[in-house]
Amino acid sequence: MEPPSAPGHRGHVPWHRLLLAGSLLTFWNLPTTAQITIESVPFNAVEGTSVLLLVHNVTENILDYCWYKGERVETNQLIASCRVDAQANTPGPAQSSQETIYPNGSLLFQKVAQSDTGNYYTLLATKRDNQTESVTGQLRVYPVLPRPVITSNNPNLVEHKDTVVLTCEPETQHTTYRWWINNQSLPSSTRLDLSKDNRTLALVSIKRNDAGPYECETQNPGSAACSDPFTLNVIRTPTFSPSDSYDHPEATSASPRSHRTFILNIAANDSGFYSCLVHNSVTGLSNTTVKAITVSVSASYFIGILIGIALNLWISLLSCHLNNITSSHP
Repeated sequence: MEPPSAPGHRGHVPWHRLLLAGSLLTFWNLPTTAQITIESVPFNAVEGTSVLLLVHNVTENILDYCWYKGERVETNQLIASCRVDAQANTPGPAQSSQETIYPNGSLLFQKVAQSDTGNYYTLLATKRDNQTESVTGQLRVYPVLPRPVITSNNPNLVEHKDTVVLTCEPETQHTTYRWWINNQSLPSSTRLDLSKDNRTLALVSIKRNDAGPYECETQNPGSAACSDPFTLNVIRTPTFSPSDSYDHPEATSASPRSHRTFILNIAANDSGFYSCLVHNSVTGLSNTTVKAITVSVSASYFIGILIGIALNLWISLLSCHLNNITSSHP
């Protein structure tokens, strides 16, 4: 019986080559110490693909093969039997349309499902003395992992204040999770906390350079998938650095427009403490700074005052003198 053609899968060996190798092993004169074994090809299968249970180290005097689902002979678990010399297959109660048994004893599964996972038992009868040999193999089928999605418990994060928990969805069995930030593995930090299964990632006291992007990768023995990049929305808090000047530039692009207060014709009695209150209505954060202002009068200012007083006095005296002269000469 010729094996049916099956579409190739990446990383899989074509079935006709595997069956040819198995057929050659059937006629290989092995030492009497060689034991019959079953190999699953591939070792870990994905749902919807084909898997071959390949029988190794069989001798040439095999009369027939019987395949059972499980670890022992149970009539209701018989999948199929094959008469080697007649190349005739007889289906059993447990056979579905996806199994095919070949003259070399190998059993092919097409479009496997997770329910096919388990042990399979084959019974071999010899021609010479009608004695039997048996061996058990295992089929491992894993689901095709969907593209994971990253979810966040907080869409808007306030810098230096909030904590965020990222979750890699969905949760699946026999799956390992791995996180990436900026296309690199997670750095070692006391602000990062991974759950026991690595599915959730917590970031404490978020900072602006924690924005990402983040990616999570899921993997099981049969397949792997990676999420789309996910970037956090970190709201930056304004920071100011007061200087001797009262013209305060905006410290960050996220800062609100600065407000200025001018004191015209400042005098010495304007000296004192001045307070500035900053409040962010989005983050709820507030901050206050106090500045002591001292207004001093320069020496040139005092000289000008003295000169002015002297001029006023001189003008007054001169006016009085002129008035006296005028009154003495009618």
